[in-house]
Amino acid sequence: MTTEPILQVTNLTVQFGGVIACNDLSFEVSPGELFALIGPNGAGKTTLVNAVTGIYEPKPGASVKFCQRNGETTELLNYRPHQISRMGIARTFQNLGVFSAQTVLDNLMLGRFMHERTNILHYGLFTSVAVKKELEARKVCQAIVELLDLEDVRDELVSELPYGIQKRVELGRVLAMDPHLLMLDEPMAGMNAEEKQEMVRYVYRIMDEYGTSVFMIEHDMGIIMAIAERIMVLEFGREIATGSADEIQVNPAVIDAYLGAEN
Repeated sequence: MTTEPILQVTNLTVQFGGVIACNDLSFEVSPGELFALIGPNGAGKTTLVNAVTGIYEPKPGASVKFCQRNGETTELLNYRPHQISRMGIARTFQNLGVFSAQTVLDNLMLGRFMHERTNILHYGLFTSVAVKKELEARKVCQAIVELLDLEDVRDELVSELPYGIQKRVELGRVLAMDPHLLMLDEPMAGMNAEEKQEMVRYVYRIMDEYGTSVFMIEHDMGIIMAIAERIMVLEFGREIATGSADEIQVNPAVIDAYLGAEN
């Protein structure tokens, strides 16, 4: 019996004027997989994530299908970004996507808010319904605080925290959205070696405890080669290779385009 992909992208092309940022890309992400996307700057990596999450519109003929937790497969190109998020795809950005003037817990609660269905009247009057919903959300967020070892800074302003912890807060905020697929755009950018190792550990924890699949863009080749189950390599918007770390490291096209060819 075959397992349906959690994400299936087919013939995806994104063009800005005369520039083709993503050129006829097709790939799949399997349930429970850590799938990595690498390539030089300008290869189209973030553009691909933006197209999957509804920010950019691909050219006609593309398909982006997502298998939700309930087993329903949906064509994402028919939906807007906020609707795609509610289906179970959450993403981080290259630049920090946190609310620096809020506490760590407030940031996580804001991520959880997208699942609230209580109307503004309940929250304005703080009725029993609103209280129950907030307590449920706080319980979810407290579990994330513990998972990401944020207990000591839970009530601190994010702006007062070190960069590495701020990146962890951003991860917690998107985790509060209850994603089935987590798309991480350079989650370890700007971190030192110790912080990167911690981030890898947290990603593994999330996959194990939440059953979340991960699609990761990352420039640290050592990290990617060590943790990714499959890797896709882009160059000028084209896929030049997809495979395991062992296959990618010896692929001549990848060595030439990304790792550096020997003279």
